[in-house]
Amino acid sequence: MHRIFTTSVSAVYPLYVAKVERKGRTKAELDQVIEWLTGFDEATVQKYLASDATFETFFAEAELNPSASSITGVVCGVRVETIDDPLMQQIRYLDKLVDELAKGKPMEKILRP
Repeated sequence: MHRIFTTSVSAVYPLYVAKVERKGRTKAELDQVIEWLTGFDEATVQKYLASDATFETFFAEAELNPSASSITGVVCGVRVETIDDPLMQQIRYLDKLVDELAKGKPMEKILRP
C-alpha cells in the first residue's frame, strides 16, 4: 500500500490551496474542482477535512464524476490514464486538476463536460 493512501486529505489540502493561490487562483475554485471530481458538496468536503479522513476513505465514499476518465496528462512523471491502481489514479486525477487550475487553465476546460 502506498503511503499516500493513508495520508489525510486535510494534510494535503493546505498545500493545494497554497499552490493555486500562489498562481492567482482561489480556494473557492479549488473547492469547485474537488466537488466536480468527487460529487461531494462543500459541506461534505469540509466534513472530510475536519475528520482527518484518509485519501482511501475520501475516494471510497466519493461518486467520481463520469467525465473523470477524460482527465489525461502527466503527474509526477506518470501518465494518469495508464495508472492501474484505481485509488492511485483517482488521487492523480485530483493532482492533475489542481495542476491545471494552478497553470491558469479556464474552469470550463478543467471541469470537463
